[in-house]
Amino acid sequence: MIIIGIAGGTGSGKTTVVNKIIDSLPAGEVSVIPQDSYYKDSSHIPPEERSKINFDEPAAIEWTLLVEHLKKLRAGESIEMPTYSYLTCTRQPETVRVNPTDVVIVEGILVLSEPIMREMMDVKCFVDADPDDRLIRVIARDCVERGRTPQLVIDRYQDVLKPMHARYIEPSKKFADLIIPQGGTNTVAIGLLTDYIEGRLARAKTGRR
Repeated sequence: MIIIGIAGGTGSGKTTVVNKIIDSLPAGEVSVIPQDSYYKDSSHIPPEERSKINFDEPAAIEWTLLVEHLKKLRAGESIEMPTYSYLTCTRQPETVRVNPTDVVIVEGILVLSEPIMREMMDVKCFVDADPDDRLIRVIARDCVERGRTPQLVIDRYQDVLKPMHARYIEPSKKFADLIIPQGGTNTVAIGLLTDYIEGRLARAKTGRR
């Protein structure tokens, strides 16, 4: 099994990169573990306070559960991945069954910020994008998917996303084995990554390193 970490700022194009990797490899060969599924449950917090939760700092993630699940997958065991609702800011009762596959992609803004996560990864990638482009994507996404107004998204970007990006996400770039500028439009970098993955899988199947 190959574990690939894909980090980058909010709206940088991580999901596009992940989808292009999946499309480039045989069906059923890749499982994706989104960091967002492992946000700590906030159901004990009054609803009016949940909107103030800082989702862009490492303390918001239940890293111990994520690490436990990665270890199980690497050991050949299936997991029940949690689900999280941004509308209610709570973990949902439903889970998603994830079976072991040859490639596991762990995707999220903070996945390279945690040493224990980096130790588990065979390849570490950082998707880079211009801040203005990221803000435009965040506005479009949060208004449609998370029920926020454009002004609310902009305020949150200035107050939370931008400072947290500078504090936690941008510094994690130095740990990346591969930096992918322009996100999902960088076909050369994505091609290099998928070629590497295919080479690793081929060597594993033939017993060569």
